[in-house]
This record gives sequence, structure tokens and C-alpha cells, in this order.
Amino acid sequence: MAMMLGKPGADGLDEVAAALREWQDDRAPIQLHPGDLGWYRRFGPAATAAAVRTWSRDGRMLAVGLLDSPGLLRLAIAPDARRDGQLARRLADDATGPERGVLPVGKARVDAPADALLHDLLAEDGWGADEPWTPLRRDLTEPVENPGVRIEVAGPRQASVRAAVQRAAFDGSTFTDGNWHAMAAGTAYADARCLIAYGDRGDAVAMVTVWSAGPGRPGLLEPMGVHREHRGRGYGKAITVAAAAALRQLGSSSALVCTPSSNTGAVATYVSAGFRRLPEVRDRYRDENRYRDR
Repeated sequence: MAMMLGKPGADGLDEVAAALREWQDDRAPIQLHPGDLGWYRRFGPAATAAAVRTWSRDGRMLAVGLLDSPGLLRLAIAPDARRDGQLARRLADDATGPERGVLPVGKARVDAPADALLHDLLAEDGWGADEPWTPLRRDLTEPVENPGVRIEVAGPRQASVRAAVQRAAFDGSTFTDGNWHAMAAGTAYADARCLIAYGDRGDAVAMVTVWSAGPGRPGLLEPMGVHREHRGRGYGKAITVAAAAALRQLGSSSALVCTPSSNTGAVATYVSAGFRRLPEVRDRYRDENRYRDR
């Protein structure tokens, strides 16, 4: 059967999210999560649909890609298809050829599950291994401790506060309350929560958004940040513990997060909040000169 590359359109995003939920498994390597799709929804449904690619065979979806930025393709692959030779070859060809409408000419990266055959094929095609990232996981079968600070679930009335903390946590962030409302309007947000932590003086000091993939499946933290004026006081640990508790309430089996290994402070924060480091992962990349003239 032929392998088909597709673009789902805004009305097909729910089907894509359903596949992503089904493919999440605590025993499998970390991969694109329905929460990643939900977080991208801050740009609106049309932009989200334009950033999604699907690969199907005989009517069955086998892989989903999100162009998280113009040169970064993040992938999830069905558990029984990660070593599928036909799928891997098609993914490699589509990632490599700019004319396929997936990645542009020049510098590009592919984030795929660590056990995917795609890594081998991209390496054979000259793609290198990029800087390492550290995935971390916290098991949620046991109750989660009290975070020790006041935590609020952010709704529409707190959207401006939630957005302001994010801008204060990430240099260059342009996140607005309008982005929050666009994100919250997506169906994925029905299984998500935004949390805000408050300090002793009542200031909003940290925020996190958590995304469930359904009961018995791993949930995701994306994003988490601490206000730059309130760092070094344990608020990162506190909001991360609160995130784990929220995911447990939503029925998640575990909580997942992934951060650059070079961000040692973030890794330490997650470990302090009960997360366990998993083996490092690396994107595949090609430099800006490869395929420039293809």
C-alpha cells in the first residue's frame, strides 16, 4: 500500500490529537504529545493545522509531525510502526526534500522517538546528532506531596496574570492573554490545566500548563516557568510538584517533561520535584548548506 503524506486542516485536528493520545505509553520513548499540539493552539486553529503533517497507509494514521518552528519537525509514530521500513523511508525522504512541503531548504532538525528507524536513515543521509536533551518522568501511582505554596487554577479571569508570568519567565516571550484564550478554546484544553503559584506577599511567581493524554497515560508539562524576579526561592520545585498533582487528578499515569541537558538548573528543579532522569535524546539535524540547491 502507498504511504500518504497529508495535511489535516483545522477540522482534522481532533483526529490527530486522538492518535497522539493513543500512542502515549510509559514504556515507550518520549515523543510528540497531544499537549504539544494543544500548546501550539495558542496561535489559533488555522496556524496549528498548517503546522501539522500526517503519514498514513491504507487509511490508518502511522505518524504525526508538528512543525514547531519552520525548521523543526517533531514526530510521533505509532508504537508498531517505529521500525517500519516503508514509513521510515518516506519520513526521511519527506524531511530531506524541501519540495515535499515538510521542511524548508537549509538548516533543519527532526525530533523523533529514540527507537525509530528514521534515525538510522537520516544518519545515512548525512544528518548529524544535535545537542542532548534530558527527558524526565515522575510516576503518579502514589499521592503527590503538598507544594507548600498557594496554587490557583487559571481560568479566563486569570489569563492576563498567567500570560504576564510567562513573559517574565522567558526572555523574548510574546505570550498574551489572547494567546491563552486561543489555546483554551481548543478541544485539547479540556484535558489541561494552567496553574499559577503565589508567593508570601501575594505575587504571582510561577506558572505551568499541564496536558493529560487520558487516564492511564503519561501527561505533559508544557510550559513551566518562574518569574525572573522570584527565582532561587523554591518556586520552580513548588509549581512542578503542583503540576504533578494536577496530572494525577486528571488520571495521568506519570508526568513528563523534557529540557535541554545544558539547562542544568531546570534539570535540577525537576529532579528536586521527584522527577527521574531518563536517557538523553538528540534531534537529527542538517546544516544550512545541505540541500540548499536541491
